[in-house]
Amino acid sequence: INAEYMGFRCSMLAPAFSRGVAAAAARRLTVLVGVKRVIDYSQKVRVKADKSGVEMQDVKMSINPFCEIAVEEAVRLKEKGIAKEIVAVTVGNSKAAEVLRHALALGVDRAVHVETEDANLQPLGVAKALRKIAEKEKAGLVILGKQAIDDDCNQTGQLLSGLAGWAQGTFASKIEISADKTSATITREIDAGLETVKAPLPLVVTADLRLNEPRFVTLPNIMKGRKKPLETLKLETLGVDTAPRYKILETNEPPTRKGGSIVADVDTLISKLKTEAKVI
Repeated sequence: INAEYMGFRCSMLAPAFSRGVAAAAARRLTVLVGVKRVIDYSQKVRVKADKSGVEMQDVKMSINPFCEIAVEEAVRLKEKGIAKEIVAVTVGNSKAAEVLRHALALGVDRAVHVETEDANLQPLGVAKALRKIAEKEKAGLVILGKQAIDDDCNQTGQLLSGLAGWAQGTFASKIEISADKTSATITREIDAGLETVKAPLPLVVTADLRLNEPRFVTLPNIMKGRKKPLETLKLETLGVDTAPRYKILETNEPPTRKGGSIVADVDTLISKLKTEAKVI
């Protein structure tokens, strides 16, 4: 499937800064990459006794895997000579700076930490903060992970696109920037297979699993990352409304899976599917 965004809606609805960014992107492409600190994928997630959320104490934390893929793609764009600068940004508490240092070690040029102790920050609030940073940095391309593995919201990229009036390419498995840096061709993973879309810059892209495989971070690069600039801003200074729009009522663990059994023949299997599983 091939589709092309002609840019009319984007140009009519975009804020003034979006139109200015489009011209700047053709000369100097700054890529903004959003990253998030989450419970490491290897950890067993435990629900709190009061069911208000999951246990965060004494749990290994790391960069969200989809965010790491987004960082890797930005670094590859710079290695190809397409991107001139990569800026990583995260919104979170003081410990969230750890994932920014990881991004810097991967090859990001500098980082911005929007610091907040608000544990109930939701995707809309994050998208508002990212829009402000994108405006400040004059970013021509924003790459985010398609979702975070903690809340699985899959909302921030789409919300940022709507707030900024930019085109979007979600679930990207391939990104190609035009020679004049005014547009991008995105291959998207959809239920029916692959969809290819062309969109003008500035643009928001969310990274899918098959976009790339992030590189291994070496010790020398970790040391280099510690010397790269990391700016810290308070969320309040951005002047955005981050009040929660919904409330999580209860968190529960998935039901325990029952053990399987070996049946003697097909007739017994069919009988169990009818009487016990009740799926046929």
